[in-house]
Amino acid sequence: MKKSVSLIGVPTDVGAAQRGASMGPEALRVAGLVQALERLGLQVNDRGNLHGPANPSEPKQGGYRHLEQVIEWNQLAYEAIYAELNQGNLPIMLGGDHCLGVGSISAVARHCREQGKQLRIIWLDAHTDFNTAEITPSGNMHGMPVACLFGHGPQALTHLSGACPALESSMIRQIGIRSVDPGEKQFIFDAGITIYDMRHIDEVGMRHTMEAALLGLSKDTHLHLSFDVDFLDPDIAPGVGTTVRGGPNYREAQLCMEMVADTGLMASLDIVELNPALDLRNATAEIALDLVESLFGKSTLFKA
Repeated sequence: MKKSVSLIGVPTDVGAAQRGASMGPEALRVAGLVQALERLGLQVNDRGNLHGPANPSEPKQGGYRHLEQVIEWNQLAYEAIYAELNQGNLPIMLGGDHCLGVGSISAVARHCREQGKQLRIIWLDAHTDFNTAEITPSGNMHGMPVACLFGHGPQALTHLSGACPALESSMIRQIGIRSVDPGEKQFIFDAGITIYDMRHIDEVGMRHTMEAALLGLSKDTHLHLSFDVDFLDPDIAPGVGTTVRGGPNYREAQLCMEMVADTGLMASLDIVELNPALDLRNATAEIALDLVESLFGKSTLFKA
């Protein structure tokens, strides 16, 4: 029986500093995501795009920009992803900016609690996304999803999974980090999250980094990958709103995805922060597609 995956477009940039991530879902479709997954033997259900509020492009209020709209979009994402998990499908959220990680991972966390599954999140990102209204320099909520999942933020987001906090530090590994706001540094240290920053990857390599990040998985683990495209070095992935130099190169990123695929445990996926307005001929979407193919088992050589 074919594994069934469901594509859920969440076309919003309300949590971001720059406009354009709302076009990310269509850029991935144009790059051939559906066809690529079908070639890998998957049954693909493209659920289309969710429909939520427009981006009001307003300044921050009370430490947040667009809080009302962020809450609504995350509620929509949460409901759609939770429904797919309950149907036994593997949901792929096509963002949209990374504020949507609250809705996506809240749905996964609730599903894991109900099913008695161990949860492991691999968070691929240039940023830790552990800001709050008190320490954020911008108020942009795509810099806050991990903090919200750890119980720091508006109640409508911190309690979205039905439990607060939705996550514990043992459940998440952050990889590729190279930009942390001054106020975040002590806060995320106190949270006890395991972070493999770019210095760590430079020193030990991607293979040993991923071996450590994936250590302790079992057949009862639900592995969720949250892939912020700005994880990649901007030399190969310019189409994101918050580029940070010095990220993983193409082969390092491929190895990361291949090692996730080798576990056979990935059960949900976010692809976020792809911004076609800043891209060059959809090149970043095409690289993201290559990496997603590797996540689902595409390999250079035949595997028996």
